[in-house]
Amino acid sequence: MRRTFVLLAAALVTGALALPPASAADEGFTIKDPRITESSGLAASRQHPGIYWTHNDSDDGAHLYAVDGRTGETVATLTLTGVGSPRDVEAISIGPGDQIYVGDIGDNLGGSWSHVWIYRLPEPKTLKDATVPATQYVVTYADGARDAESLVVHPRTGRVYIVDKDERGSHLYQGPAELTASGGNVFTRVADVPDLEATDAALSPDGEQLVVRSYFGAVAYDWNGGRIERTGRLSVPFLGQGESVTYTADGSQLMYGAEGEGSSVEPGEVPGGPKSPAETGGSVPGGDGGRDGGGGGISIGKGALAVGAAVVALLGLSRLRRRK
Repeated sequence: MRRTFVLLAAALVTGALALPPASAADEGFTIKDPRITESSGLAASRQHPGIYWTHNDSDDGAHLYAVDGRTGETVATLTLTGVGSPRDVEAISIGPGDQIYVGDIGDNLGGSWSHVWIYRLPEPKTLKDATVPATQYVVTYADGARDAESLVVHPRTGRVYIVDKDERGSHLYQGPAELTASGGNVFTRVADVPDLEATDAALSPDGEQLVVRSYFGAVAYDWNGGRIERTGRLSVPFLGQGESVTYTADGSQLMYGAEGEGSSVEPGEVPGGPKSPAETGGSVPGGDGGRDGGGGGISIGKGALAVGAAVVALLGLSRLRRRK
């Protein structure tokens, strides 16, 4: 036990686990709805400040939940019609015209399904429980079926992109200029996303930055018209099985989520923003090593200072016992 706390203390001191600014740690929330047990995607509302859309992974039907980022309470549940039976819903993004795009793009069988689906619906102007018709799009990949958990919609062009999930390194796929509901929509590989087994991605509100996350880290890219260029790794709050990421509506920070009942959503630095470790005097966790399941560092969110205090107290108690 003492060895565990010594290692944790050393990690905190050396910056292997980075502490975010106290002001950022206060802006997270916990999802309170017992129906949301596998929050796999996250998207900040454009019409309703402080509201985040999320959904379960599978076995929940076609439902979206609007969660208040100040209280963690669900304020609206949408039931989608016209989309059949979802198989593995993994991602959500909001595009131009306040259109919500939902990615039923997971394939836990390793790319065995001949096609996957994207659903589109308008974000409601009023937050209340409702049944909403959605448009369903059939999606295939030019180089064969694959598993994916990340979908982004460019905020200016409306073009849809998918990042596949590959333990050998993921890839960015570009959809057609406009999706069609009357036929297939073929997505073509346009860039590599190395050293990441991607679990979600987010485009900044201005469409200039792409962030791709995995279970334990994240990497930032300049969008560069879809010809992405890596700019660096990002510190990510440790939340367990990290599944989701979104920019806040104003683009001032990132919000990271995880699966599990009562899961937390915590803030993180934006690429080049004032919350980056270099600009706050901290050190960038990790190193520039190879695949770590994430490519970015892990930071401790709420409770980190308490953990640090506990470490100090336990070490002091250990010294007193040895003196006796």
